[in-house]
Amino acid sequence: MAMKYMDYRPGFSQVDHDDPMHGELMPVNMGPQHPATHGVLRLGMELDGETMATVDADLGFLHRGKEKACEGLGWAKFFPHTDRLDYVQPLINNIGYAISLEKLAKIEIPQRADEIRVLLMEISRIAAHLIYLGTSSIDLGAITMFFNTFKERENIYSILDAYTGHRMNNTYVRIGGVYADVDEKVEGMMREFLDQFPARIDEFEKLLTGNRIWYDRNREVGVLTPDEARAWSLTGPNLRGCGVEWDLRKNEPYSGYETYDFDIPVGTVGDCYDRYMVRVEEMRQSCKIASQALERLAHSKGQDVLAEDRRYVLPPRGKVMDSMEELIHQFKIVTDLRLPKGEAYGAVEAAKGELGFYSVSDGTATPVRMHIRAPGLMNVQAIPLLAEGRLLSDIVAIIGSLDFVMGEVDR
Repeated sequence: MAMKYMDYRPGFSQVDHDDPMHGELMPVNMGPQHPATHGVLRLGMELDGETMATVDADLGFLHRGKEKACEGLGWAKFFPHTDRLDYVQPLINNIGYAISLEKLAKIEIPQRADEIRVLLMEISRIAAHLIYLGTSSIDLGAITMFFNTFKERENIYSILDAYTGHRMNNTYVRIGGVYADVDEKVEGMMREFLDQFPARIDEFEKLLTGNRIWYDRNREVGVLTPDEARAWSLTGPNLRGCGVEWDLRKNEPYSGYETYDFDIPVGTVGDCYDRYMVRVEEMRQSCKIASQALERLAHSKGQDVLAEDRRYVLPPRGKVMDSMEELIHQFKIVTDLRLPKGEAYGAVEAAKGELGFYSVSDGTATPVRMHIRAPGLMNVQAIPLLAEGRLLSDIVAIIGSLDFVMGEVDR
């Protein structure tokens, strides 16, 4: 018997479209302004009753040409634009871009700068997962969770504001390290947050993990197999939710992650519920890593946070005011930073998966090519695979569980 579509995974509908009593499919648009699409994403659907027969993800409503902008602005001036990719974790974006340029220029950054970067990346990972948890919960009716998660995110904003001077779009990472050291006030704020946050995670789990409605809306919904995840280049929590233990911090370590003690949580079923559980445990592991980074900072006080290579690294502001040579170095880097001829790929384990920057240089101040591997784009690709054949009500849980930001997808 001819079938238009068929999937024998649990919960999928089996419909005979050759049946003369079967009516026509109904086209429906979801987005691009729908709040549950988590950004300006349009889903063109065909419904068979309440079942999604086809789903087409329509991108491009937010496209800003960031990669081409880098090729016009030059190496140094593109840093603020990386903030605007996945804007819920701007510091991770900064560091991924910096690592790519440092590989290209063969710059070794100081140990203390790496420790600060690890601390900032893990705090940013927590902040990004809080966005996932709050928005996905409110999509499914758990409104209290939204306020709880944003209260904790506000605490992170306060810490980043005290350190960088900005709540969002911090642009505090530089080629060769970070802009400035962490002072005792910021260390105290970090330590206070990390001490109390695991108890907040316990409260989140009391509200959701054992909640029958949350469980039923997520368990065996959006099941993704390891082979499917690999075929669609999914990484991060979406891949680990399938049971694949792959994390760049362990498998291809950077910034000294190989010296930190932490675990990689994985799922078993690969559904929306597993992806939720993986992200909850990742927040606990991020607290563990960040606490270790704080302890290391206590033992490396006074060390440099920027490399001394004046070909590519800005001199300290204090030296610029006293030294003509340092003033010349600053002028050259700001106006005409030239990286060596060649190519390099730098990648970090962002909250949504592998975030990579592929840089190609011809030795001039403007890149020949800058390509960004945005994990959110890969995550959006999986929507039709997971949605077709399921009920319309499941699409909200599926979109939230894949976790993407359209500023990164439509880069």
